[in-house]
Amino acid sequence: MEAITGNLDDVRRRIVAAGGDLERVKIVAVTKGFGSDAVVAARAAGLADVGENYAQELLAKAAEVDGVRWHFVGRLQRNKIKELAPLVHLWHSIDRPELGDEIAKRAPGADVLVQVNIGDEPNKGGCSWAEAPALVGHLQASQLVVRGLMAVGPTGPPEAARPGFRRLARLAGEFGLAELSMGMTADLEVAVQEGATMVRMGTALFGPRPGQRNAAG
Repeated sequence: MEAITGNLDDVRRRIVAAGGDLERVKIVAVTKGFGSDAVVAARAAGLADVGENYAQELLAKAAEVDGVRWHFVGRLQRNKIKELAPLVHLWHSIDRPELGDEIAKRAPGADVLVQVNIGDEPNKGGCSWAEAPALVGHLQASQLVVRGLMAVGPTGPPEAARPGFRRLARLAGEFGLAELSMGMTADLEVAVQEGATMVRMGTALFGPRPGQRNAAG
């Protein structure tokens, strides 16, 4: 955790080198697989936006650390929304109407992003390109605030993400949506070049997750 300040500087340099504006591109620190000490370290480094992939991890860490804007960035189960609703600042991964309905019930007026499966990969969340317009409309009709779109880059080299990221940015523009949550450690530069306004950084800030380190060792 001591290295996070230097790692954060590296991430910021990468954003700038890719042509990004640090005032425009928000860094969301993803602490999946780490304990609450990672959240404390992120806050100490000046990062208030923290992302979690799993409901139980978010709930546990939120009970231990204050002053955090929590982002739920993983695949969401409808039955977890009731517990998460009082805590989540922004829901990144809304990919079907039923999730929106439950959020609207538990947190009226909440800020959400629609996740699009840009690579049509069955192992990843996200609605299809064809479903996105209707889903955005449904969420807006449910009085949720659709801030933008979100995607996970496809499996493969970073450059493989460019067509999908570019298409996502174009779609957000057609909808008049300001936010684009795309880009992780491997494909950060491509995402910034294609218009990301939020990048979700885990390994780049904290190093390999504990399970990854054990597997490698």
